[in-house]
Amino acid sequence: MAYDYSELVDKTQTWAEQASAAAWITAASAQQLTECDNRSPDSLFSQNGCSRPLIVAFMGGSGVGKSTLLNRLAGKAIARTGIERPTSREVTLFHHHSVAIQQLPEDFPITQIKIAQHEEDAKKNLIWIDMPDFDSTEQSNKQLVLQWLPHIDVLVYVVSPERYRDEKAWQLLLAEGARHAWLFVLNQWDRGQEEQFEDFRLQLHKAGFYEPIIFKTACTENLQADEFADLEATINSLATTHVVEQLEQRGLVARKQELLQKLHAIDSQLGKQAAVKQLDQQWQQQWQAAQQVFQQGFAWPLQTLANFYAEHAADLLSSNHGNATVLWDTWAQTRFDDSLDELVQYADQQGIPVAPLKAQLLPVREKAAKIMHTATELSARQALANPGNVLQRNFLKVMRLCEISLPLLAMGWVAYQVFIGYYYSNLTNSHYLGADFAIHSSLLIALTWLVPFFVLKKIQPSLKKSALRGLNKGLAAGLNSLEDEVASVLENYSEQHQVQVQSLQTLIGECTCADDPQQRLSVENGSPLARMLVE
Repeated sequence: MAYDYSELVDKTQTWAEQASAAAWITAASAQQLTECDNRSPDSLFSQNGCSRPLIVAFMGGSGVGKSTLLNRLAGKAIARTGIERPTSREVTLFHHHSVAIQQLPEDFPITQIKIAQHEEDAKKNLIWIDMPDFDSTEQSNKQLVLQWLPHIDVLVYVVSPERYRDEKAWQLLLAEGARHAWLFVLNQWDRGQEEQFEDFRLQLHKAGFYEPIIFKTACTENLQADEFADLEATINSLATTHVVEQLEQRGLVARKQELLQKLHAIDSQLGKQAAVKQLDQQWQQQWQAAQQVFQQGFAWPLQTLANFYAEHAADLLSSNHGNATVLWDTWAQTRFDDSLDELVQYADQQGIPVAPLKAQLLPVREKAAKIMHTATELSARQALANPGNVLQRNFLKVMRLCEISLPLLAMGWVAYQVFIGYYYSNLTNSHYLGADFAIHSSLLIALTWLVPFFVLKKIQPSLKKSALRGLNKGLAAGLNSLEDEVASVLENYSEQHQVQVQSLQTLIGECTCADDPQQRLSVENGSPLARMLVE
């Protein structure tokens, strides 16, 4: 089960790293997922299939008598006591001489660990720890407590009648409640009152302990109400393999629950897939309004650019058109950027990660001018290469053909008339073709050439109108290309978002399955261990 959790943590960290690199989650969120706590009491031992000791720690504020209690258990002074505050500046371990902690974490301050050993086989399965005063003004004490806490099975929370409501103690209790089993000692009871005991029990009940186990102990001898022996007997009864396994499993469950909460928090940051799918519809609405603005704003620049292309048509077609008027200027780029920013703002309002969306839209912003320039110039070239409409171009072809063929036909007809007139005049000795024929034939030839010539001159398509028509066509094509580019980005963004959500949901599912209640070791209701756990 521990292996499953470690594997789950590795998968979570791998996903967090790639999601953070792609900007789907923030670096802070990724750090929260990569800082999953793998520390546990069993991580201190190389078990190799063998059971380990139960780790029990005395914890409490300054001057409540933690070290005195450990000394009573040991039957000798192994932990430093006194009135100096803070008294405890180190961790004291008290265990059987055959027990060895093989795997202390690398960051543990070894110089602040004091070890005392005993020979009692009855306590062989127990390791007692005296923790530093966690409410100390010395930051190192608090850090030492926090380093050891994940490696504790049972916390014996020691208070005094004067300090059982200590705020720092309650904060730690509420933060660490689900990770450990808890026993409570109201020490220095010779100075206590029953009202204080009842108030302390009520506070524990509010913290989640339905029926907390509280022992009354005192530092003076022959106190009738002293329950130190009961405390010792209760802890000795917990030092079994079954209880250790139950506590290990509970610790795993607590860590998995913490990981599950983190994953759910990240899941909410990714937003809903339905909201992502709405981005394309939102973009279509925005772009329709933007196109109207562009059409209005480009009216005069298109006229200016059409005049330039008409005057430099030959240069344009030869790619030597000099400095043409730029259609996609700063105004146009700003309007386009505003449309994209509005889309990003809408995504942010829907709770969708905007960083990857911004990153994917950036190339579209940068190449917008190139797309528009390419589309408009290509359409202008095509329009100038083929001016007018289809009917005009076909009619011009007919006129060009007539301009050549009609004069030729007229001259052929005149030549035929001259030949025939000459032939018949010889046969009949009649008068040959006169001046009228010469005039009329000359007029006919001239008209057959001049009429197509003047028609061609008059109906020649306007280069300005052709260029303007081509520019309008190019403008529409360019705007459609920009629309398609953004739509493609949104489609890609939606697919990537779906992949991220599915990967996260897979982790959540594995974390939930790993916390199957049917696989837990049951704790009997009313048993001492059940009373020591927060539900």
